[in-house]
Amino acid sequence: MPKVIVDPVTRIEGHLKIEVEVEGGKVTEAKSSGTLFRGVELILRGHDPRDAQEIVQRICGVCPIGHATAATLALDDAFGIKPPGNGRIIRNLILGANYIQSHILHFYHLAALDYVKAPDNILPLAPRYEGDYRLPEAVNSAAVNHYLQALEMRKKAHEMLAIFGGRAPGQRAIVPGGVTETVDAQKIINFKFRLAELTSFIENVYVPDVLAIAEVYQDWLEIGKGCGNMLAYGAFPVDDDGELFFKRGRYTEGVDGEVDPDKITEDVKYSWYEDDTGGKKPTESVITPAPKKEGAYSWMKAPRYDGKVHEVGPLARMWVAGDPEIRGLGEKAFSVMGRHAARALECKKLAHAMAGWLEQLQPGEPTCTPHEVPREAEGVGLTEAARGALGHWIKIKGGRIEKYNAVVPTTWNGGPRDEKGQPG
Repeated sequence: MPKVIVDPVTRIEGHLKIEVEVEGGKVTEAKSSGTLFRGVELILRGHDPRDAQEIVQRICGVCPIGHATAATLALDDAFGIKPPGNGRIIRNLILGANYIQSHILHFYHLAALDYVKAPDNILPLAPRYEGDYRLPEAVNSAAVNHYLQALEMRKKAHEMLAIFGGRAPGQRAIVPGGVTETVDAQKIINFKFRLAELTSFIENVYVPDVLAIAEVYQDWLEIGKGCGNMLAYGAFPVDDDGELFFKRGRYTEGVDGEVDPDKITEDVKYSWYEDDTGGKKPTESVITPAPKKEGAYSWMKAPRYDGKVHEVGPLARMWVAGDPEIRGLGEKAFSVMGRHAARALECKKLAHAMAGWLEQLQPGEPTCTPHEVPREAEGVGLTEAARGALGHWIKIKGGRIEKYNAVVPTTWNGGPRDEKGQPG
């Protein structure tokens, strides 16, 4: 039986290998393999808990803010504290800036080259594998120009993030209890004009480009269905009571439902970690590497909700939220082009929300809640990185990190099989 191996898969963030078996022009078997050992959880052992939000940002080069957010939410939970209003809003603005740059990056610099034929003599757009190029010349030329414009927009988003985050991509402001940065009128103005420019790009370039490509690639609304189950932890608290702008929820086997964190598990039967037993809670999950483990083929684990495979990401968030444009697509939403549409529309929705949050900041008011590090505690931080549901679990003993585990979006979407044989 013919076998096709793509290693490494390019135009992604991370290290991925895909192996498929083909018969009669159809894929009959597939394996998704993460080829890099992370090990950050092992590094964190013995550290001061307040080191977590700094160290975990190194897990991902595109979504470090999501990891900083999840870590501080876990620490807030463990410490028994909540950020003041300014701290909550600034956290949202920092994370939102990261979302915008990530969504623009994903479409223009990672995915669009599947549809846009660039000039043959321009680096880094050549050399390349030839794709399925169908766009009319005018649309194609505009998209090439927008590729370059999007680089400038990502720079603007990083600048915006650094106003309150200190720097980008690895911010320094988000800490347990809120943020270290203060609020003044000049920072609000600097953030506001960059956000306005980005919002204009999203509305007048990004969303129209996605729609123009979708119009030509209608058949891509039939490709890439996935598992059909959607999971979102929710993100961006809009008040001190925990109401979330991006809703928490799930869509499992055709039914909407709530999320019970106790039903989140990880399986390592086919992962290069010790232990073959599946269905462990994140606080119990094995993180000791076993690179010679028989039958294993990935450094990624296999997370499950209530024992079932779920997709995470912009499509999951928009579907769980009941967005009328995405739900209106019906089954076609579960497709390559449906995911592009969800990401672009979410980006527009978030940019408008950020403008409102910016107006809620109170110059001179506190941005962080004072706190002490407990000797013994446990905490959970559930949020949404741009690429999907992200959870961090921490156990503190003797004032130090005894155990840490991060269940990241890519493992939900690209993990290996579990002990039941269910592919990720």
